Amino acid sequence: MKKLILLIAVASTPAAAATKNIFSSKFYSLENTDMIVLIAFLLFVAVLLKFGVPGKLTGMLDNRAKLIRSELEEARALREEAKAILASYERKKKDVQEQSERIVASAREEAVQAANQAKLDLAQAIERRVAAAEDRIASAEAGAVRAIREQAILIAVGAATDVLSKQMTPDSTAASIDAAIKLVDAKLH
Repeated sequence: MKKLILLIAVASTPAAAATKNIFSSKFYSLENTDMIVLIAFLLFVAVLLKFGVPGKLTGMLDNRAKLIRSELEEARALREEAKAILASYERKKKDVQEQSERIVASAREEAVQAANQAKLDLAQAIERRVAAAEDRIASAEAGAVRAIREQAILIAVGAATDVLSKQMTPDSTAASIDAAIKLVDAKLH
């Protein structure tokens, strides 16, 4: 490999590109600048090879390639991790969305049930109030009937007292009282 690099270096020198014939005696003279440039270039290449610069350059390039490769792998890993996190968040978002929809549906059902229960409670309250009102009306009617009967009795007793007081004589009164005492005595014993 080193020989190939040396051959390429020699072939690519400005001296080789010169139009002069390299086999002429004037080319190999130190007075020829092309020859000096060729010798300097060959010395430069030899120094580079002596200190292992091509190996160091390839090592640096290999290290750089390894670094880039590791960064690419890390970027891929981060990308996969980001995809996994994104998928996880999307699942969580979907779960939260479904849960919120269930909560809303449950709240609607509870609202409907509460409304129905309120209607039933209202109907029952109305029925109780109607029943209580009917009871009060019946009680008022019974009281009114009782009051009318009592008044009728009082009027009848008053009228009977007037009639009896006009028709009764003291003897018939005494006989009537004796008959009433006997009747009470018979009923009580």
